[in-house]
Amino acid sequence: MMLPITAYGHPILKKKGEEITKDYPDLQQLIADMFETMYESHGVGLAAQQVNRAIRLFVIDANPFAKEYPEAEGFKKVFINAQIVRREGEPVEFEEGCLSIPGINEYVSREPVIYMDYYDEDFNFHKEEKFEGIHARIIEHEYDHNDGILFVERLPNFKKILLKRKLNDITTGKYKPDYKMLYPRKKIKQK
Repeated sequence: MMLPITAYGHPILKKKGEEITKDYPDLQQLIADMFETMYESHGVGLAAQQVNRAIRLFVIDANPFAKEYPEAEGFKKVFINAQIVRREGEPVEFEEGCLSIPGINEYVSREPVIYMDYYDEDFNFHKEEKFEGIHARIIEHEYDHNDGILFVERLPNFKKILLKRKLNDITTGKYKPDYKMLYPRKKIKQK
């Protein structure tokens, strides 16, 4: 089932995700719905905060990058309770976008190599698994979501100032992508 994606400004995007157990209600259905939502929205990753759940879960499928990065082909994974244990290498800039922040793409610096502990969709534990290049990039972006961090927060202050109006348009629903979004509640002015 296609789930609405939480728009920039929605408070859940700022919530750090809680760890879950394999008994989390309807976990396998949620994972399936997240993949469907990601595909329908033309994304390569989706975190639980983006579908209005403050838990440590994200899914990725790097296949759309396979033409430019052959190692991306077939790289489809589920990350539960993920923790980056170490990062390596000089940060590299790469243009990122986000389904919760449609229409905005900016260059973000991230380390090219990460090591992670996480559980997969069957709750098999993976210890200090190494990811690099485009895989690390996508994972770090989604991992940030689980920590309540959006990619625009990693931009220099002058960029944030330049994007303020566009971000406000997303928050207020003036910018409408071709997928369903869940916008923050509008504040009612008190008289």
